[in-house]
Amino acid sequence: MGIKSFQGARRQQSSSADSQSLTVSDYMTRNLITFTPNQTIESVMQALISNRISGGPVINDKRELIGIISESDCIKQISESRYYNMPMQDMTIEKYITKDVDTIDGNMNIFDAASIFAKSPRRRFPIVERGKLVGQISQKDVLKAAMTMKGQTWK
Repeated sequence: MGIKSFQGARRQQSSSADSQSLTVSDYMTRNLITFTPNQTIESVMQALISNRISGGPVINDKRELIGIISESDCIKQISESRYYNMPMQDMTIEKYITKDVDTIDGNMNIFDAASIFAKSPRRRFPIVERGKLVGQISQKDVLKAAMTMKGQTWK
């Protein structure tokens, strides 16, 4: 009587795990709260608070991704405003957004995306197709994907 490998036995049963989709595009959020570079910092802060989000993509009128605005970016602006004693009412987010944005391919395996999150301080990555913003994958979306696969072979 030999030792039976769990991995070997599970690979042979491949039907359920292979039939389920494991791509980023299946778990990403498509209905996004987005911002424009000419929005005021106060309106963005209000949107972050009221929607209970920590940031969001900044797009132009063609729906092309031009940056990301986060709570941290807003806090930097608050700090500068107080330091220089300048009111924030009319200040736009354009100079405070993060313009060097990393994206993830929507066709990527969700667990490869998890690996990228594990190596990065980022909490979200935008998904761009043909130059247009189509969605966003967050750490929470990856956790949801993992919970749907619970008890099955993860490939």
